Amino acid sequence: MTTEDVVRTFVEYFEERGHRRITGSTLLPPPGDPVLFTTSGMHPLIPYLQGRPHPLGRRLVNVQRCLRTTDLEEVGDPTHLTVFEMLGTWSLGDYEGPQSLDWGYDLLTEGFGIDPRLLHATVFGGDDQVGPDTASLESWQERGVPVELTVEDNWWPNGTTGPCGPDSEIFLWTGDTPPKSTPTGDDRWVEVWNHVMMRHRRLDDGSLVPLTQRNVDTGLGLERLASLLQGQTSVYGGDLFDPWRRHLPGLWQLDEPTLRLVCDQLRSAMVVIGDGVRPSNTGRGYVLRRLVRRVLTVLWRDDPSRQLVDLPDELVRHTVDHFRQAVDPHEVRGVLLDEERRFRGLIERGRQVLARPRFRGPIGEEDFHYLHDTHGLPRDLVVALRQG
Repeated sequence: MTTEDVVRTFVEYFEERGHRRITGSTLLPPPGDPVLFTTSGMHPLIPYLQGRPHPLGRRLVNVQRCLRTTDLEEVGDPTHLTVFEMLGTWSLGDYEGPQSLDWGYDLLTEGFGIDPRLLHATVFGGDDQVGPDTASLESWQERGVPVELTVEDNWWPNGTTGPCGPDSEIFLWTGDTPPKSTPTGDDRWVEVWNHVMMRHRRLDDGSLVPLTQRNVDTGLGLERLASLLQGQTSVYGGDLFDPWRRHLPGLWQLDEPTLRLVCDQLRSAMVVIGDGVRPSNTGRGYVLRRLVRRVLTVLWRDDPSRQLVDLPDELVRHTVDHFRQAVDPHEVRGVLLDEERRFRGLIERGRQVLARPRFRGPIGEEDFHYLHDTHGLPRDLVVALRQG
């Protein structure tokens, strides 16, 4: 089952059950939103989750591209990506959690052909404010799916205030042995789908009040699900990364963790550029700059002669086409090459500054601040140049 097959199966399944497909927006939130990038499928729907009528009705389904800077340090492991697509469904005051879980189970086992014996669920076990989510627990027990009760891991907040509620997560066993333990006890249980029951609103004082509109918000990572259905142990083994794995190993000799990082960060940078962001020293542009320069730092660590100009055009076209971006691939490539040129100039300037007598000994916090504020040299670059 290709990634496109997964998308089609998912969307059609929920359309047959009364959901209307909404067009996934870009990575950029609407004007006035304080966050830099869209981080989940529900982000653009917050006004409707809070009660505003949606023009397409109360049952929705979509595919939304997302970016999470919180996962940057985890990139390179088998499951995390910086830019990814989220498959999502919503009930805006319509059906409740048990219906959502029933549909989720049926789609995974019948639509995607997953062996039910490889599934495990987690459910909110209750705390001093809210009791256990017995409705979700009973739904899983009726299906014969093992359940683990947790507290913090199964409560979904939208920041410190706002809509919130218990969630139930569905995990898939990825080990080469029969399933064992529980999702919190064995990391071979990989989360594939989260169902959030938005029943409460958290106030400034930490108390909870019932929502007038009880919603269900679900999300699952497309790349992660597709790679698991394709029998891969990592998201980088899925079909979306076939062009990358076909071209990069022959271009640059990299170990597996570094290859994954380069694939992810370059691909993510291309998507961010395709959505209209350009490198800068603040905000979204700084995130983009950080992505590109992190790749270059890794590439140049072993061979300073490596250049992004050697990247095959196919990788840029493949990325832009998959994310349905109306941008010329040559423009995306040009932004990458211009940032590479700027970074090479910064490194040369950094070497000259660090050669001064003041910086021949240990570098303290005051020195790091001076190098950043006066010469534009970030801490990680200073450390890399000193180690090099």
